[in-house]
Amino acid sequence: MKFRNAPFAVLGAAGSLMAMTAMAFGQDATAPAADAAPAAAAAAAPTLSSGDTAWMIVSSLLVLMMIVPGLALFYGGLVRAKNMLSVLMQCLLIASVVMVIWIFYGYSLAFTDGSSLIGGLSKAFLAGIDKDTLSGSIPEYVFIVFQMTFAAITPALIVGAFAERMKFSAVLLFMILWVTFIYLPIAHSVWQSTGWLFKDGALDFAGGTVVHINAGIAGLVGCILVGKRMGLGKDLMPPHSLTNSMIGASLLWVGWFGFNAGSALAANGTAGLATINTFVATAGAAIGWVFIEWIVRGKPSMLGAISGVVAGLVAVTPAAGFAGPVGAIVLGFVASIVCFFFVTTVKNAFGYDDSLDVFGVHGIGGIVGALGTGILVSSSFGGTGYAEGVTMGSQMWVQVKAVLFTIVWSGVGSAILYKIVDVIVGLRVRPEVESEGLDINEHGERAYHS
Repeated sequence: MKFRNAPFAVLGAAGSLMAMTAMAFGQDATAPAADAAPAAAAAAAPTLSSGDTAWMIVSSLLVLMMIVPGLALFYGGLVRAKNMLSVLMQCLLIASVVMVIWIFYGYSLAFTDGSSLIGGLSKAFLAGIDKDTLSGSIPEYVFIVFQMTFAAITPALIVGAFAERMKFSAVLLFMILWVTFIYLPIAHSVWQSTGWLFKDGALDFAGGTVVHINAGIAGLVGCILVGKRMGLGKDLMPPHSLTNSMIGASLLWVGWFGFNAGSALAANGTAGLATINTFVATAGAAIGWVFIEWIVRGKPSMLGAISGVVAGLVAVTPAAGFAGPVGAIVLGFVASIVCFFFVTTVKNAFGYDDSLDVFGVHGIGGIVGALGTGILVSSSFGGTGYAEGVTMGSQMWVQVKAVLFTIVWSGVGSAILYKIVDVIVGLRVRPEVESEGLDINEHGERAYHS
């Protein structure tokens, strides 16, 4: 039986998850052995860099700008006017909830040494960390904040797939569960030194697998399980404000420099490489989408141009610190054409209602980027080169494994979580609510007044 008081169901689920972390509060599995030689400890001690710290704080703020207002405006402009506020609200509250989760247990489970799939709870509630604790050349608090912004934007990306028809309570409950059981294991597997894909040598500089494929697959599963929007194929459903979407896409592009260049975790040459790649791959992708759309449809559209921008940003994310600039341009151009094909041809052929093309742009763009990274890292193509003993073939196999793992873990896990949420609060709004709009029914407000 579904709960009628949905907000308490959401808070109850959050409380249960958070309570699990309290059991491990204060434990520090990563504490150095008591008999470690003081001289060796001193030699290994990291040194604070004020330049790196300043850059990482700025990068964190840039990623926050990607979420609000960037992603919120981009998505909000693409839906109908009656659902504008629902999208803004979802982006804002998802980010807020995930930030709290990140402090309570998310950071610890993602970035402490546990198993090959998930970390431990030694740093739950940030136990053992203070303003003087370092992570490399920056305060650990700054590293925590930077990674927190990644965790916050990833589930927010998903909402575009089922926009205009899912309950706000269901969205929040699903995202609490999804971050805990889907995002954290994948982030640990790819980015933490004890993670199995990290040890396997998977290359994902800033989140092709962890963020984009992960969110894209969850979005695809969601839009299928929630079902199509009422009137799809019969009623016109054009974006209500491409102006807002253009502003949002532009903010995403600017903020993405924090996303990509910030992933160097220092103000260094790698950050510079990621910066130029984020410029030119995105430019190449915008040109590619407009080019193919002009040929196929006869007119280049603003919607197509900003879709190309996002596709290029997605595709270059895993390759930003590994590919050369020319390779990045090619990657963006190719990715935008592949994404265009999925957004237009494949979606229509299979009939799923991915409202804002989360799978078609983020999922597919992430796959193209993750696989392309395995090629473009080659020094023959201007990349930084393979690790010693690694060939293009062996690196590509590792990249394929990372992509397949993310697809399966996110796909199967997300399907289970959607079903759980449906049992607890129900996924979809009533037909009359969907018809009138989520803004007035779910939030008691309207985005616009005449």
